[in-house]
Amino acid sequence: MIYANIILTVKAESDIDEIRDLLIQQATLSRQEPGCERFEVYHSQADRRMFILTERWASQELLDIHRQAKACTEIYAPKVLPKVDRVPHISDLVI
Repeated sequence: MIYANIILTVKAESDIDEIRDLLIQQATLSRQEPGCERFEVYHSQADRRMFILTERWASQELLDIHRQAKACTEIYAPKVLPKVDRVPHISDLVI
């Protein structure tokens, strides 16, 4: 099982709504992919420029396939990543 928690901080406040919409599209597509057991997008109440992605994938292989799928190649990489600072945390489940 692969757990990924990614913190995204939008660089320009004027891009927040666009990034929110793009992340909704990405999550919708990702949830349909094989091996995606969880894909949630959180929008911070304390800092509206911050989004948190919480993902769970059945295996590293399926996560790697996800990284080549439409959600990543047509939405996340070209449209989201240029407008955010990204801090990924591949994590172990404690409890």
